[in-house]
Amino acid sequence: MAEQGILYIVPTPIGNLGDITERAVKTLAEVAAIAAEDTRHTRKLMQHYGIQNDVFALHEHNETQRVEAVIERLQQGDSLALVSDAGTPLINDPGYVLVHRCREQGLKVIALPGACAVTVALSAAGLPTDRFAFEGFLPSKPQQRRAKLEALKAEPRTVVVYESPHRILHTLADMNVVLGSGRQVVLARELTKQFETYLSGTAAELLQVLTDDTNQQRGEMVLLIAPAQSETDVRDGPGEAAKRTLLLLLEELPLKKAAAMTAKIHDERKNELYQWALENKKNE
Repeated sequence: MAEQGILYIVPTPIGNLGDITERAVKTLAEVAAIAAEDTRHTRKLMQHYGIQNDVFALHEHNETQRVEAVIERLQQGDSLALVSDAGTPLINDPGYVLVHRCREQGLKVIALPGACAVTVALSAAGLPTDRFAFEGFLPSKPQQRRAKLEALKAEPRTVVVYESPHRILHTLADMNVVLGSGRQVVLARELTKQFETYLSGTAAELLQVLTDDTNQQRGEMVLLIAPAQSETDVRDGPGEAAKRTLLLLLEELPLKKAAAMTAKIHDERKNELYQWALENKKNE
């Protein structure tokens, strides 16, 4: 029985053609064939790197129909590569049906690291990156888009979405209405390309910038929404109950120990309590 082939998930550049790894180029050249979201787009990339190989189409409209034929090739020993038009396959691009089926059949899937607009935008946007939620494209219909934004309004993580030039003004207008005037938004545009731009501000401020300069409405776009602030985040200093407890403990204990005990009792931040006590002492 022939050894089974491997499905390689191969990221491709999101703009700058230099953003592809040596391993990706080598893999695309050595596999039996390449499954591409758009064969014309992929052939241009292959030509740039001097890669000669067979390419066949695998996109959102034919993936379900073609998946069994691809599985059969892998089972017969052909290793194949999966690419999308740009970035990492499956991240808002086709490929899930195929990868899921490969896993069901016990076939080996190897994902190569590489370009992805989500992580590129997050890295440079200046918003919290310890936790984030990627939502792909927001709905194109206004009512559904506003409903989606309403559902994300209290999201405590940074929210990342893709947007298209012809909808960006409508989306920012909806964000202004739904999220309010205090929520920071970052627009990352034309990432890795010559006119790469990051614009930060409220949705209303970004809407004004894009209205004044129509050039900022062009190209591939990533929108990042700052996390919603909880009541404890927006509160100015410790709660009143914690302050009273701290003042009582300070009559018997050193500041450091009193702050630590108060933090445990009231589930507050020890450093915040410590700082408040110092400020309070200065103002006496």
